[in-house]
Amino acid sequence: MKILLYGINYSPELTGIGKYSGEMARWLAAHEHEVRVVTAPPYYPQWKVWQGFPAWRFNRCVEDGVTVIRCPLYVPSRPSPLKRIVHLASFSLSSSLAILSLLRWKPELVILEVPTMFCAPQALLLAKLTKARSVLHIQDYEVDALFGLGLARSSALKRFASAVERVVLRAFDRVSTISSGMLQRARQKGVDQQRLRFFPNWSETALFRDVPRSLGLLSRLGVEPGKRVLLYAGNIGEKQGLESVVEAAGRLRERDDLVFLIVGEGAGKLRLMESVQFKGLSNVLFAPLQPCEELPALLASADCHLVIQKRGAADAVLPSKLTNILAVGGNAVITADPDTSLGLLCREYPGIATLVEPESVDALVQGIERTLAMPLPNRIATGYARDFLDKEQVLARFLAEVGDECG
Repeated sequence: MKILLYGINYSPELTGIGKYSGEMARWLAAHEHEVRVVTAPPYYPQWKVWQGFPAWRFNRCVEDGVTVIRCPLYVPSRPSPLKRIVHLASFSLSSSLAILSLLRWKPELVILEVPTMFCAPQALLLAKLTKARSVLHIQDYEVDALFGLGLARSSALKRFASAVERVVLRAFDRVSTISSGMLQRARQKGVDQQRLRFFPNWSETALFRDVPRSLGLLSRLGVEPGKRVLLYAGNIGEKQGLESVVEAAGRLRERDDLVFLIVGEGAGKLRLMESVQFKGLSNVLFAPLQPCEELPALLASADCHLVIQKRGAADAVLPSKLTNILAVGGNAVITADPDTSLGLLCREYPGIATLVEPESVDALVQGIERTLAMPLPNRIATGYARDFLDKEQVLARFLAEVGDECG
């Protein structure tokens, strides 16, 4: 089958949506499908186009059996709400040319990954002109995240953006997303149940099974022997609200057996580092993103994983890092309300993680204490990952559902 994967984030980005897009495209190509990807040069989470990739010109190459067309875009070094919109719009504009160039190729399945919904018109047009099945795969609800996190506040703009979003959601043949809560949100936005598909992010569970703690890796990252590690690994941006982690570190500064290790990049990293320095906290360490091959050892070396996000992000975005935390059998403290997807997960599988109130330092500190008392590895977490998050099972099921409908 000829499959187009269209989205702003793609490999070799190591975190978030780009990681999953790359793995999906390579999996499809390995299963003898003809796959083309229209995307941008890698820039996330540093918000800077990676060295070796052209920022202002088109580039076409074959990567791991996948034809990848990278389109130029504007990448702000310090993204504000307006700059984010220009950033997304610039990719939509440049990628339109690449999308139209695929008319003669005639894809049979067009998958648009959100973000960004700015690209929906050209994705739908290509599908209509080539009679392809169209799938909108939602990783983040852009409108809900933008207004839920307070990045934009105009009520008129919110009404307009929400109306456009509803039109787009109803225009695709199928709409898929990554959690039960996000599926429910799609239904609330007017998507018929029969057009919805559950397509969760996955884990290569075999890579994370029975991985031992790596004292050598911790030492290289600056962790002293004997310390219990409270790990945050991933993007350091607005939706996480990692200021609460710094506050919690301040509350626990007298605990000389604990160290907070923040591994990642993002628009909020410098501000967070300045906050730690201002407070004079010696129990917080920062490290850059680690290579993919180090990820299992990194996750297995944590005594407590911090899955932190603001209340406004609940069910608008879902922390992709959780899949691998569960696969490695890690103990996590999750900030989310009980009626969100993460809250329902913790209620349905008691012991899988510690759920605490978001944006509450008191609740976070108490959750950390409870999580540190849990045994490792977490067998409830590894069992859930084995049954529901295995990469082969997730991708095979999704392709069977949308692929058979294209046949």
